[in-house]
Amino acid sequence: MDRTKFAFNKTNFILLGIGMAIIIVGFLLMTGPGSTETTFEPDIFSVRRIKVAPFVCFFGFIFMIYGILHTSKETQIKNEE
Repeated sequence: MDRTKFAFNKTNFILLGIGMAIIIVGFLLMTGPGSTETTFEPDIFSVRRIKVAPFVCFFGFIFMIYGILHTSKETQIKNEE
């Protein structure tokens, strides 16, 4: 089977895997104890859960878009010929 017919190559899959790992880390940063009806947990308003974790997830999604759009130099050379 000819490898030039695939939409993604090995580099694209590696970049997508890294992006997915970054997104998972972002969601893990959002986790923590929640408030119940009887007790209030002030940790739900921490900087980690409100600012850092969404930024990490956003960066992961941007990195996944880059992984999808990335073309290798070999593919560019073959397409120019």
